[in-house]
Amino acid sequence: MAIPLRYNLRNLVARKTSTGMTAFVIGLVVAVFLCVLAMVQGVTRTLSVTASPRNVIAMRVGAQAEMQSVITRDQAEQIASLPGPERNAAGKPFVSPELLTLINVPRSDGKTSSNVQIRGLAPIGMEIRPGIRIIEGRMFNPATNEAIVSRNLSRRFAGMKVGDTIRSGSFRWIVVGLFDASGSAYESEIWTDVTDLQQQTKRNIYSTVFVRLPDADAASRFIETVKGDQRLKLEGKTERKYFDEQMITSAPIKGLAFLVGIFTAISAAFGAMNTMYAQVSARTREIGTLRAIGFSRRSILMSFVVEALMLCLIGGVMGVVFTFLVFNLFLSKPTGTMNFRTFSEVLFNFRMTPELIAGGLAFALAMGVIGGFFPAARAARLKITTALREV
Repeated sequence: MAIPLRYNLRNLVARKTSTGMTAFVIGLVVAVFLCVLAMVQGVTRTLSVTASPRNVIAMRVGAQAEMQSVITRDQAEQIASLPGPERNAAGKPFVSPELLTLINVPRSDGKTSSNVQIRGLAPIGMEIRPGIRIIEGRMFNPATNEAIVSRNLSRRFAGMKVGDTIRSGSFRWIVVGLFDASGSAYESEIWTDVTDLQQQTKRNIYSTVFVRLPDADAASRFIETVKGDQRLKLEGKTERKYFDEQMITSAPIKGLAFLVGIFTAISAAFGAMNTMYAQVSARTREIGTLRAIGFSRRSILMSFVVEALMLCLIGGVMGVVFTFLVFNLFLSKPTGTMNFRTFSEVLFNFRMTPELIAGGLAFALAMGVIGGFFPAARAARLKITTALREV
């Protein structure tokens, strides 16, 4: 015979102070856990969204990031002459030689600065990436030191609105447009004409060559062609594979999430355990009475575990609500983390997904099981005669 759930609900309500304090602590633990995982989700989405398996990035063999690659003009011309790239309506192949470099710019608060990637690309480079669109202003004109900036970047850094001039050392670019990159890694970049960037940086080279193929099979054949051409000594990767490899950026955050989760869960579980031990001590005669009227040790054990689960579930719901409010009121703007391969800032938004919410509640229930089992086992072991004699 199982003890009714209303018995557990009544006990939680009757002990408002201890219930509230324990639920609050568990809620804070769940909120911290969700915040860190939402950061991981944001970075992961940024480095994976809109990456296409039909786009190929040609780069130096062994280079782990575009900025670590060097491609000469001759190599870029040879890649452009290879068969296979898709062509636009004018018959021009979707091949864009590109150069990346870093500039240090101040954030919008004026107190700090960070490295930002600036990408020089051929005019057709915009067509190769159909998920990107100009939302304010216009596209830059070649050979004019004009640039376009992602909308999120313009929100996080100073001097990046349409009409502003970006200054970094001796470099100068006039912002003529803002673009939306659908939450992809390109949200962290400034775009300008590749020839202008070469002149400003005094580098007569490219970092990569970006090629669009008709389909994924054609992309695979093109990669094999690049690999087998001994003149090039380059390698090709699909855009999707490249950004998958960049996921190393989120590895430290995932490690932090694991450590935070472990230590905070231990502390919260002890808090729940102390609360349940206190309730067992305060309800010794009740437990004896329950045993005397026919409830088994197993029923007592399950009742106290269920009560601990209910307590932690309340805390979990509080943590989810608190996290949701924080994200919508204080963390609605894009934030950034360091890409440890390029040493530039990657912009992302915290992402609260249904799966993440379910994980947070499961995390709270796990703390309830750990924190409630041992006090419940103690309650179940109490002898009827000893429990009834307690004052």
